[in-house]
Amino acid sequence: MSVEQILGGKGRDVVTIGPDRTLADAAQCLAERRIGAVVVVDGSGGVQGIISERDVVRAVAEAGASALQAPVSSRMTSKVVTCLPTSSIDEIMGLMTTGKFRHVPVLDGGRLAGIISIGDVVKQRLAEVESEHRALRDYIATA
Repeated sequence: MSVEQILGGKGRDVVTIGPDRTLADAAQCLAERRIGAVVVVDGSGGVQGIISERDVVRAVAEAGASALQAPVSSRMTSKVVTCLPTSSIDEIMGLMTTGKFRHVPVLDGGRLAGIISIGDVVKQRLAEVESEHRALRDYIATA
């Protein structure tokens, strides 16, 4: 199973934010959309970073409520791990486990083409396990 197949099912919409917006703006966006991370893009749509719920919480824990007025660029992860539509789900699981992050932007031809979350990966793996279970059960029933 590839990232492309997951994007085909869930869609390619990616919520983005500019690096000059505030952490309060990012927090509001995360809450309203009920998502865990927002991709930070420049004016031409190039990926500059990613900001997650964890980043916002850590900023507030370290600097108090005033941290919410800081620009997203001050707290985003700027070395973003990305993948391609052709990347395998096993590869993505390895990246997420090793890097201890839950969101991976998908780039196609250098352009943002989607985002894969740990929830997407788990949902896909559960579907695969269920399908294998059904196939085995059907095989046993006909044997």
